[in-house]
Amino acid sequence: MKHRKTAIFSIIGAAAIVLAGQQSQTEAPAGFTTPTLGQTISPTGELTVNSGLQSISNGIEEPPGDTFALDQAQFERRHDASTGLGPVFNATACVECHNNGVAGAASQFTEQRVGHNDANGNFVNPTITINEGANTITGRSIVNDRSICPQAQEHVPDTENIRTLRAVLNTLGDGFVESVDDKTFLAIAANQAATTNGVIHGEAIQVPILEAPGKTGVGKFGWKDQDPTILSFSGDAYLNEMGVTNRLKPKDVTSVCKVTTDPEDIPDALGMADIDHFAQFIRGTQVPPRDAALAATPDATAGQSLFNSIGCVTCHVSTLTTDPPGTVINGGTYTVPAALGNKVFHPYGDFLLHDVGTGDGIVQAGPADTASKLRTVPLWGLHIKSRFMHDNASATLSDAIQRHAGEALSVIDAFKSLSAAQQQQLITFLKSL
Repeated sequence: MKHRKTAIFSIIGAAAIVLAGQQSQTEAPAGFTTPTLGQTISPTGELTVNSGLQSISNGIEEPPGDTFALDQAQFERRHDASTGLGPVFNATACVECHNNGVAGAASQFTEQRVGHNDANGNFVNPTITINEGANTITGRSIVNDRSICPQAQEHVPDTENIRTLRAVLNTLGDGFVESVDDKTFLAIAANQAATTNGVIHGEAIQVPILEAPGKTGVGKFGWKDQDPTILSFSGDAYLNEMGVTNRLKPKDVTSVCKVTTDPEDIPDALGMADIDHFAQFIRGTQVPPRDAALAATPDATAGQSLFNSIGCVTCHVSTLTTDPPGTVINGGTYTVPAALGNKVFHPYGDFLLHDVGTGDGIVQAGPADTASKLRTVPLWGLHIKSRFMHDNASATLSDAIQRHAGEALSVIDAFKSLSAAQQQQLITFLKSL
C-alpha cells in the first residue's frame, strides 16, 4: 500500500512541476475571510455587526471600478419576481444556500433531482406538469422547491422513480481549482487506474464551456462535474437555482407568472453582469483553512498517516498546483491571474467522477455510465460541516466512510480492519480539515 501511495504522489508531483514550469510556487492563502455583509468576527470569536464589509480576498486583481466588496454584495443580493426571480427557484440569493459562517461555504441545504429510466435502461429527465396541467417543464432533472406563484409550483410525478437530494457545495477556493490545468486531472485519472490495476478509475468528462461556444473542458464543478468553469457554473446556477436568466442561460424553463424579459441579468455600469460578479467573488476567495490546533495534535498526525496508508488519498488527493500566471484557459476566455497562478493548495479531492456505491442514478453532462458516479467530495472545510456525503444523509464521519463501496471497497475494508483507536485517529484527522 505504501508503494502505491508513493507512486501516485511521485507521478502527480512530477506532473505539477512540469505544469508549473520553473517559476516559484507558493501556498494558496487560506482563511474563512468572507463574513456576510456587515458582520465581523473578532479574534475571540465574537460576532459584531458593522456598517462596512470586512471580507478579505486572496489578492485577486479586480476589473476596473470593481471591488471584492461589490462582488460579494452581488453574491448576497436577494431577488424577487421584479428582478427576475423564478418563476421556479430554490433560493433568492446565492448566499442563501452557500453560507455557513462565511459567504461561499457549503451549508445544510439540498436540491432535488429526479427522473426515470426508459425501456432500454437509459436515464430520462422528468416532465413536470404545472398550472393545473396547462404547462410543463422538461429537459432537466432538477425540480425546484419554490415558485413565485402557486400556478408555477412543481411536483414530482409518481412516474419519476429515480429521486435524490444533492447537498450544496462549497465554493471557497474554487478559483484555484479552476486554475489547475485540465491535463492534471486527466493524469490523476490515468494514474489511479494504473496504480490500482483498474480498481479505482476516476472519470474526467469533457463538458461545454458556456462562455466559449463550441469548446469543451474537463468538468470540475457540480456533483456530476457538469460545469468546467466558474463562470459556466455561475450562469447554470443562476438559472436553475434562482430562475434568473443570463447570457449563458438566456431562457426561463417556464413563463407562467413571469413579469420580466429575458435575459434578466444585464450588465451594470461597469459592464459586468451578476454572473461576472459571482465568478469574480468565487475566484477571489481564499481556500478553506484547517483547524490548526486540532491538526497539530498527535492523533490528527497519526490519522493522516493512516488516511494515506489505507488508500483514502488515492481519490482524496491532498495537493494540487495551479498553472502559472498568464496561462490562458477556459477555451481562451480567461487568463490565470497572479493571485491564483503557481499556487499550491490542499483540497483532498480529485474532482473526478467515481462509483463508490452511492450513485444517484442521474445523468447530466456525462455519458450513461455516470449515472452511478458522483464527484469525489473535496474534504477541505470539512470541520464546518455537520452533515456529509452528496445527500447530506450521513450525520457522522464514520457513517459517511462506511457508506463507501464500489471502487472504494478495498479502502473501506482497510478502514474496518483498523483498531477502534486507529479509526478514531483517522476521523480526528478528517475533523481537522
